[in-house]
Amino acid sequence: MTRTFLAEQLFDGEQLHRNIPLTVSEDGRIESIGGSAPEGAERLAGLLAPGLVDVQVNGGGGVLFNNDPSVSALGKMSAAHARYGTTGFLPTLITDRVDVMCQAADAVAAALREGVPGVIGVHFEGPHLSRPKKGTHEERFIRPLSDEELAIYARDDLGVKAVTLAPENVAVEDIRKLVSLGVKVCLGHSNADGATAAAAVAAGATGFTHLYNAMSPLQSREPGMVGTALISDGAWCGLIADGHHVCAEAMTLALKAKPRGKIMLVTDAMSLVGSDETSFPLFDRVVTRDGDRLTSTTGELAGSHLDMIGAVRNIRDWCGVELTEALRMAALYPAHFLGLAAGRIEAGASADLILLDDKLQVQKTWIGGREVFSN
Repeated sequence: MTRTFLAEQLFDGEQLHRNIPLTVSEDGRIESIGGSAPEGAERLAGLLAPGLVDVQVNGGGGVLFNNDPSVSALGKMSAAHARYGTTGFLPTLITDRVDVMCQAADAVAAALREGVPGVIGVHFEGPHLSRPKKGTHEERFIRPLSDEELAIYARDDLGVKAVTLAPENVAVEDIRKLVSLGVKVCLGHSNADGATAAAAVAAGATGFTHLYNAMSPLQSREPGMVGTALISDGAWCGLIADGHHVCAEAMTLALKAKPRGKIMLVTDAMSLVGSDETSFPLFDRVVTRDGDRLTSTTGELAGSHLDMIGAVRNIRDWCGVELTEALRMAALYPAHFLGLAAGRIEAGASADLILLDDKLQVQKTWIGGREVFSN
């Protein structure tokens, strides 16, 4: 059934509107914006905005994708993150065995067939990483690219595919091969020098995974991964705006260095988001939450307890980013990176929407016109 809302405020991805009708068709698409509101239109108090897109979600709702690579787990992750405005996400599998990668790929393919809300593809963060910059990844599973992984990356039933790799450990010709298979190649967990990182970008890599974290730093005589990320105008950089991975000053520097639209907010969220749990197993370790900081028993940061609307608030409050631009960083720019027609409210687009109150708390979330969360 066609529904019409009368939004007190509406941000369409570019402009703010006030007291404007929005009609959603029976098939979950935006039919029209503007015009006269029919009698009986549902009034929405607050700010209606495009749904948020997260390219790096390890878990949520009490499940970690590595620990439970199943359709059921993806449904729980989707529901958990929808509470915080995420309407599209890449379930992310960190470095693991080939058989677990196959299980994860099968789960994503099944979720896409079954229409699990929010699942848009898969992100393999590893296993082709740098041991010195492994972070919380399991060292024994880090390995070179082989035909077994290539067969997974070549699948055409996985939606949007992203792979994070260390360019010093993957040949340029293999990066070109991945790009030819439709993979969004991201550089991360790398100790590469600037020349090696730049060669990977020239070969088709278009992303840098969690800028600053687990990558060789910018130095006076060597740009490293960080410097190359900042000067590669065509590449997108993910940013974990939780105050633990990156400080406000470093985030501000990145925003000044990169062209507008090339910094996107990501969560790197673990299983505890959207749950009351305070710890979870990760391989042979335990990750514990202290406030909103996650630490492994081996001492390093282990993902985040960040959600997407929290990242929007943080980048606004800590770096002085206008709210509309912060929303673009969490919706439009990730969609651009993934090559998706998302992050806008316009006629013909999927009705992936969030309703925010004056404190930027999510009140409602719709995916494909269906309400999946209401506070």
